[in-house]
Amino acid sequence: MHEHTTLGELAKTVRSKNAGTDRITFDVIFSDQQTYDHVRQSGALTRETVCGLFGVEDDRITDFVEFDPAFAIKFTLKRLAPSGGPGESDVFGCQQYPPLLSIPVPQP
Repeated sequence: MHEHTTLGELAKTVRSKNAGTDRITFDVIFSDQQTYDHVRQSGALTRETVCGLFGVEDDRITDFVEFDPAFAIKFTLKRLAPSGGPGESDVFGCQQYPPLLSIPVPQP
């Protein structure tokens, strides 16, 4: 019997993308209110979770929003280097989301 599942198993969509040249935004979207509420109330995905998962300080998180109309949790990180700049390896910011997939979420 599993005591938890993962965010990747519960979310309908997990993605990342550019939010201008200096930021990457992340969307975690759920299919229904019940799953969305469960994940929010579990405390599995918080600003602190994001800091630990991506190894960033809280001041690099510009927004962290629970958007009820879309059953979505969204957050945005400041990039260390501008999109397309020297040393930057993900021009579109679309390859940054995989660490979110394995976040453990306790069973209800």
